Amino acid sequence: MPPKPPQLLPLLLCAGLAACCVKARAQSVASVRDEVIATERAFARTMADRDQRQFSRFISAEAVFLSGTTPLRGKSQVVEAWSKYFKTAQAPFSWQPDKVEVLESGTLALSSGPVKDPAGKLVGTFTSIWRREAGHVWRIVFDKGNEVCTP
Repeated sequence: MPPKPPQLLPLLLCAGLAACCVKARAQSVASVRDEVIATERAFARTMADRDQRQFSRFISAEAVFLSGTTPLRGKSQVVEAWSKYFKTAQAPFSWQPDKVEVLESGTLALSSGPVKDPAGKLVGTFTSIWRREAGHVWRIVFDKGNEVCTP
């Protein structure tokens, strides 16, 4: 038996609200993704600008960077190890995100992309995991660089 007309209105309202929630969530994931892209680009800009102090602001206190045989654990180890890349007038490499994905919760994100030498030659790739921390600030919790595989 079909619902009585007065009962149909609440059902239609619920369906409409559900559709709005799905659309809002999709927009929110897209806007969070844009935040992470902007954050990754700002992080990369610290290398180009030779600004190690700003670089350190993007690193989580409990970050793990995997780029050698021994992981760098914690912000102080990462910043200390990366200080060698800030000693010259020209940045030894640059990077930009070409893929970014975020969780529906908006709390974790993955970014990856090419790493290039000063001449623009592809020399590697990076993958970073970002976490939204207190104050809605994105910081890297995991980072892994890889050399380019040659055939």
